[in-house]
Amino acid sequence: MRSLRVLIADDHQALLEGVRSIIEKQPGWEVCGTATTGREAVEMARKLKPDIVVLDLRMPELNGLDATRQIKRFLEGTEVLIFTAHDDEQLIHEAFAAGARSFIFKSEPLTRLVDAIESLSRHKPFFSEKVSEVLFSNIGGPVREHARSEHSTSQLTPREREIVQMLAEGKSNKEVATILGISVRTAEAHRASLMHKLGIDSIAGLVRYAIRNGIIGA
Repeated sequence: MRSLRVLIADDHQALLEGVRSIIEKQPGWEVCGTATTGREAVEMARKLKPDIVVLDLRMPELNGLDATRQIKRFLEGTEVLIFTAHDDEQLIHEAFAAGARSFIFKSEPLTRLVDAIESLSRHKPFFSEKVSEVLFSNIGGPVREHARSEHSTSQLTPREREIVQMLAEGKSNKEVATILGISVRTAEAHRASLMHKLGIDSIAGLVRYAIRNGIIGA
């Protein structure tokens, strides 16, 4: 029987190990790798080509939504499962739009995670009853506006969203340059261009923008 290869990405080590233990107890399943940042998750996915990636939404350097977009761009056959503590309706919609096919809350029994992985192994989408409740609780009510702010992240390129996240996390131009493999001058140019594009004149303003648009957590 062909084994099911799973990559886990979460910046909470204890939870990561707990999920790993649950997955490895399932016959024929193996954890082929673990990552603690979104960027590391993308790099490991490209290298290991897992069948399924279990991703947290809030991770350093690259959030789960942007990591999902990148993984699906390079690996169309790899399924992505979002496993998170955040139950925001907009984030659920954005996760599915990014290419994820399952969304599970960390507050749910881990059997739900096993059910989701089993479903994704057959390339069938899965979301739990709790996710369904969040998604469909607004039916019959007023139509909700899904844009997070007047400056939607849709106007940003994937590279620009990455830089916004790193700057909002407090990384310097030099640190951004090192992570992205570019010169400090190029990183500075990206930062200036972003500030102008978004009409923001301070890092504090950039942090507020990143929080409003779900790029980083509050």
